[in-house]
Amino acid sequence: MASRYWVVSLPVQQNSSTTSLWSRLQESISRHSFDTPLYRFNIPNLRVGTLDSLLALSDDLVKSNSFIEGVCSKTRRQIEELERVSGVLSSSLTVDGVPVDSYLTRFAWDEAKYPTMSPLKEIVDGIHSQVAKIEDDLKVRVSEYNNVRSQLNAINRKQTGSLAVRDLSNLVKPADVVTSEHLTTLLAVVSKYSQKDWLSSYETLTTYVVPRSSKMLYEDNEYALYSVTLFNRDADNFKIKARERGFQIRDFEHNPETQESRKQELEKLMQDQETFRSSLLQWCYTSYGEVFSSWMHFCAVRIFAESILRYGLPPSFLSVVLAPSIKSEKKVRSILESLCDSSNSNFWKADDEGGMAGFGGDTEAHPYVSFTINLV
Repeated sequence: MASRYWVVSLPVQQNSSTTSLWSRLQESISRHSFDTPLYRFNIPNLRVGTLDSLLALSDDLVKSNSFIEGVCSKTRRQIEELERVSGVLSSSLTVDGVPVDSYLTRFAWDEAKYPTMSPLKEIVDGIHSQVAKIEDDLKVRVSEYNNVRSQLNAINRKQTGSLAVRDLSNLVKPADVVTSEHLTTLLAVVSKYSQKDWLSSYETLTTYVVPRSSKMLYEDNEYALYSVTLFNRDADNFKIKARERGFQIRDFEHNPETQESRKQELEKLMQDQETFRSSLLQWCYTSYGEVFSSWMHFCAVRIFAESILRYGLPPSFLSVVLAPSIKSEKKVRSILESLCDSSNSNFWKADDEGGMAGFGGDTEAHPYVSFTINLV
């Protein structure tokens, strides 16, 4: 599948026809650039309106195209990220079951969705509104998914982070904690470089510490977790003295019900994340097809409007889609230019001499209407 296509319209000269021009183009491409795929881009007879309305519409077409293409790319990138995270093999993106490249190269106008008798501005505004709604929905759905991910990541950090922040409930056994009317056990997080200092000083930080009561329960790359038993009435004073020496006392209460609640919360968040991810991925598949279809209809309106402004009335032009390789681009441009009126070609090439090569915003400067569609 090609990733970059040109949508082009060529003027049909007097005493000629679109059929004749199509045959000449096919013959030239076949002879001089046989590896360049070439397709008709079938545009219906749309409602022209007035010249003023076309000129006003032309100013909006470039901005709208950038917006629609941006939403299309944003949705595609979201699909790629979700597929990567889910371990799903990347699938070909489709529009109503048709691969996007085939949808482009075999484009057919949807009369039921976009009646050709509607004013061009009405069609463009409708497409823009539809795509804007999809973008808004995407933001909401991604936000919901990211919110669940953030909650899950926060819990995982507590489960796997350093001893300074992680949950201690799965590290401390009931037998490690003494709780009675007079005694309590505190948990100290000690830097690995300060362990000797802790062991030599904890008994004397305050008056009522049980001698030789400190035990190392766990250690990671940065810290060690020690328990220490002392009288209840001395606990607050011990915490203050410990902090002054650079030891962190972690609040901890062994509660089986709390542990079970946290476990259930984690399981629910994992299920929610999978549900949101699967739902978002399926929604993105569908929405990408809708946005891409809207974009192609928009491109049809765009090439129609710009061809009228370029070549005049009545509408008489051939619209095509090509996918030249980089090495063939210059040759294909030369072929397309040769099929235009020679005086028109010279006029459009002379942009530095006051010609109109810059007309049409980001429409490329050629003696025919041309713009690029990037599928990736």
